[in-house]
Amino acid sequence: MGRLEGKVAIVTGCGSQGPGWGNGKAIAVTFARQGASVYGVERNRAAAEETAQLIGAEGKDFAFGIGDVTDKPSVEALVADCVARFGRVDVLVNNVGLSRPGDPATMSEEDWDAQIDINLKSAFLCCKAVLPLMEAQGAGAIVSIASTAAIRYTGKPQAGYAAAKAGLVQFSRVVAVDYARRGVRLNCVLPGLMNTPLVEKLAEDFASRETGMDRDAFFQRRHDQVPIGRMGEAWDVANAALFLASDEAKYITGTELLVDGGLCAAVRG
Repeated sequence: MGRLEGKVAIVTGCGSQGPGWGNGKAIAVTFARQGASVYGVERNRAAAEETAQLIGAEGKDFAFGIGDVTDKPSVEALVADCVARFGRVDVLVNNVGLSRPGDPATMSEEDWDAQIDINLKSAFLCCKAVLPLMEAQGAGAIVSIASTAAIRYTGKPQAGYAAAKAGLVQFSRVVAVDYARRGVRLNCVLPGLMNTPLVEKLAEDFASRETGMDRDAFFQRRHDQVPIGRMGEAWDVANAALFLASDEAKYITGTELLVDGGLCAAVRG
């Protein structure tokens, strides 16, 4: 019997931004393998369809909706579609996120607003839509994928991203306390330096333009920063999210699980 048997889970950002395994795709597949009926949310239909094919090939339950989690009507429609298909929502994983480099002097106001919207407002809107459902059921688990950038400076000038992820952590703590006696748990996973398709884009967008490093040098620097000696994988994030979403974590709420290979322990902040 799977650790999420009989549960319905919404996973936002359920696809990958390129070939390989991103956090959302790995979480969706892991949850499905553990018995959950998974409802994926994506803006990119091709990415969602790839996840659907992977899960369908294993005979597991998966459906997806295309929408924008920074838009309230879109979020409401997606959650309603999930309930229409599966009857309830037991787990929400707020997985969408995007980092843009810059400090207040160099970042445009538009980029700042976009960072807050995608990394923080999206979680607010998704929680707003599912919390009444979970409260009515008397149970629910919300796992938000934040970042070590929420609690440490980890090597990149990303003021907007760091502020938004820090906000996500504190948002989760406050709501966790408010909903503790209503049966709903909220926790965060804080990934460190991960080896995902998004990192390939970072190698292009950040490394070449901002530092002049080529891809291999950029990747090696990231490996070298981690005490374990290598970046993590999307499966590391997925397994942490699985634990926090499962009943094994029934006495855990309002906290953060670092998945960083010891990075934050070695970085002063």
